[in-house]
Amino acid sequence: MSDVALHYAPGAIKKPKRVGRGPGSGHGKTACRGAKGQKARAGKKLKPSFEGGQMRLERRLPKRGFTNIFKTDYQVINLDALRAWDQGAVVDPAALKTRRVIRHSDQPVKVLGDGILDKPLTVRAHAFSESARSKIETAGGTVEVIGR
Repeated sequence: MSDVALHYAPGAIKKPKRVGRGPGSGHGKTACRGAKGQKARAGKKLKPSFEGGQMRLERRLPKRGFTNIFKTDYQVINLDALRAWDQGAVVDPAALKTRRVIRHSDQPVKVLGDGILDKPLTVRAHAFSESARSKIETAGGTVEVIGR
């Protein structure tokens, strides 16, 4: 093994800027913070939206819309996800959860009609699109709507 020491390239390592260390450093007195004012002080920083005491833009603009607290958020799956099951199998939220097609077994499931289903399955879900319902029944399967 040779006695070659590894070194950084010249100029690759820079010392950090030391501010507030006297006038000879070039960064004394105000320590690169400019003149007086709220931004020159130590302690709490300003919010990005702060406008110097003027009413912030986010408060000047009107509020729009609302959040519907009665909205039902479905876990959506397409018919392509059902192709993994064998012919005549029963596909329900528990089976979808065990195969990790859906994440949560307590949230409702909606089946959409994107894809092709070529084997008869019994599909149980909380909601179906019209195209999914017709494709499942065309393949010889059955559709069962379950309640929440």
